[in-house]
Amino acid sequence: MRIYPLHYLNEDEFENLCTLICRRILGEAVIPFAPGTDGGRDGKFNGKANCFPSLSEQWVGKTVIQAKHTNKENASCSDSSFQKVLKDEVLPAIDRLKSVNKIDNYILFTNRKLTGKQDEKIENLIDLSTGLPNIVIGSEKIQQWLQAYPEIIREAKLNDLLRPLQFDERDLKELITSIHSAIPSKEELEKNIVDLRYLEMDKKNVLNKLSQEYFEDVIKKHYIYFESIEKFLSNPINSKLKELYEDTIDDLNAKIAIFRIEYAAFENLLDELYEHVISNNSDLKGKKKLVRVLLNFMYCNCDIGKKEK
Repeated sequence: MRIYPLHYLNEDEFENLCTLICRRILGEAVIPFAPGTDGGRDGKFNGKANCFPSLSEQWVGKTVIQAKHTNKENASCSDSSFQKVLKDEVLPAIDRLKSVNKIDNYILFTNRKLTGKQDEKIENLIDLSTGLPNIVIGSEKIQQWLQAYPEIIREAKLNDLLRPLQFDERDLKELITSIHSAIPSKEELEKNIVDLRYLEMDKKNVLNKLSQEYFEDVIKKHYIYFESIEKFLSNPINSKLKELYEDTIDDLNAKIAIFRIEYAAFENLLDELYEHVISNNSDLKGKKKLVRVLLNFMYCNCDIGKKEK
């Protein structure tokens, strides 16, 4: 599961994310509030929730949405700073809203980690102090909702958070489009027998920490394309496109050198590059496979990744 680094968001962006989620779980009547003094509310909903807290027992009434963001990575709800926020900000705000009859239910979002023990403590604290139904949503549940509602990722532009391997993929897109027209039929491709043993891929895979399983199940199946790509790039007619190819591998190698440490296995890095290209280029529909093929060609051709210790 892809994990989005929500600590890179600012407070306004995190509030927007939370209200987008609430539109799905509560309903379209969710009303977000503009940045500024929120009076203990970043959004509200009045009515019967779509599916929250569950499909069988939806909340009914005035639901207040509050978001508490931190830019500290790996922050926890058990941190003393968050406990202070609960006592000094959250509880007084709920009491004020109760006094003016503006709240029946309360959802508190945070991008902090939430353990079962802390979840119970916080809900008990709010319940005993206010008597209101309340639920605390930590980073783990937010990440699950992002997988369940991928449209939220697009609306909140969360792919922009994956900055380490972002690059200008326009050259790669042009290459893909041009190479696609030069790839022969599947029947012709299957006749290609490509021997890449001379590349000593086993050693390269170990050096780059690319798993043997990924190499056998994904990369080797793309070998049949490599001869066609090599012919295309070596054709003098395509010299301008070859320059685009060289610019792209230079750009990618710079990114890989800087951010390689953030990926446990090289296939994770390759997949991140693939996702970046296809998520920003919907017009590559029908050519998406070739994006992965070309990245694997770059790797096997020793254009990206380590070649020697």
